[in-house]
Amino acid sequence: MYITITPQKLGSSYSQSCADFVSYLEKENEGIENGEAEFFFNQNDNNIPSRNVIKEIDGNTSKLKKNEPKFYSITISPSRYELNRLRYAGDDLKLYTRELMKDYASSFNREINGKNITVDDIKYYAKIEHQRTFKGTDWQVKENQLYASKILQLKTEIRKIGRGEIEGNIRALQKEINKLEAAAPHKQNGQRIVQGMKKEGPQSHIHIIVSRKDVTNSVSLSPGSKYKASEVMMNGKLVKRGFDRDAFFEKAEKTFDRNFAYKRSYVETYQARKQFTKDPRLYFASILGLPASEKALAFKMMRAAGIPMINIPTTKVQLALKTIHNLKRGVGIAMRSGSIGI
Repeated sequence: MYITITPQKLGSSYSQSCADFVSYLEKENEGIENGEAEFFFNQNDNNIPSRNVIKEIDGNTSKLKKNEPKFYSITISPSRYELNRLRYAGDDLKLYTRELMKDYASSFNREINGKNITVDDIKYYAKIEHQRTFKGTDWQVKENQLYASKILQLKTEIRKIGRGEIEGNIRALQKEINKLEAAAPHKQNGQRIVQGMKKEGPQSHIHIIVSRKDVTNSVSLSPGSKYKASEVMMNGKLVKRGFDRDAFFEKAEKTFDRNFAYKRSYVETYQARKQFTKDPRLYFASILGLPASEKALAFKMMRAAGIPMINIPTTKVQLALKTIHNLKRGVGIAMRSGSIGI
């Protein structure tokens, strides 16, 4: 499970409307029958039109300044292991979203009229997508890039020969292209993986647009707060403030596991991700200390994420080697992609 919470920006300034973001989230509905389209939903309603989402989010920004976020984007990316646990991805993820937003609300150290924040105080709209495409930052695309550049160069030469600009043997150049295509390390269904190609397998994920203001448009609720939990005097009153991201991420895992009877591997946990960031040696030491079956699953997940297993330390002695530092960047990319479920 990989979760991000980000304010929506256009360059250096915050978006003043969610219209462009909503339009982006409608991309999967293009060219399909209305009965198969994915609509927005919230805690209580389904099949919410995009125009209603824009109206409600854009109209819920009272007293917010131009240099303040008007809304946040929460993206929930389950791993393929988690998705394989679901029976009906659309319905199950909708159920999970509604439980997750209860966790989101409870992670605020805030009160409204003397009561703790609940999901009924949160104005949000969510949408499930079932496709993903390879990005230029994906490790498969990056490792194929050398071959892609050479192929592009050869294709450019072929076009120039065809236009009579240069002399050359088109057949020989095409053979060289075929060799490069065959030698490219990462393929999907026999085709070299390139940026923009749709990813195979289960790819369902959740996008949530959540207003900065509560449903009454009077209280500011920022998940971007730098405070986990504190109190401050405002207008002569002691006011609670803060949002505990660590608590939210950990609750999100437990909610998924509880609802879908999912047995989470160590490398899938938020705690493991934190440990990796702070102390990679301890992270790998923890993997080596797992029971044999769990350790094998951990390595399987990491291999599927494209981490060079030849460099993975398999003994406590190897934990002291510099390979730990060389691995850190690769493992970090895998974690951010959600491909090993963290």
